[in-house]
Amino acid sequence: QVQLVESGGGLVQPGGSLRLSCAASGSIFSVNVMGWYRQTPGKQRELVADITSGASANYADSVKGRFTISRDYTKNTVSLQMNSLKPEDTATYYCKASVRRIAQLRSYDYWGQGTQVTVSS
Repeated sequence: QVQLVESGGGLVQPGGSLRLSCAASGSIFSVNVMGWYRQTPGKQRELVADITSGASANYADSVKGRFTISRDYTKNTVSLQMNSLKPEDTATYYCKASVRRIAQLRSYDYWGQGTQVTVSS
């Protein structure tokens, strides 16, 4: 099994910062892409940012210049530094990882349980 555990959500005022972290654990052989998605009620889950095993990062236009994604490849963790937060960033944020488990020939996507980020004064 593979588990993704997120941390770091909370309530912050507009213009503030938060840092989300996600750790993957279990019978992991390798981790390819790790990323963050977000979802608000009634809307589809959308990509915020992801980063490959080769450290290539991709961002949604709405967060470019404000959010930074990073990975610790030795610990199978991914973090999202969120600066200059806006009320429209309010959402449940989910970590996703493409993981190849030990004794498996291909990778599968795994999701965390989600962490709430609320940007409000």
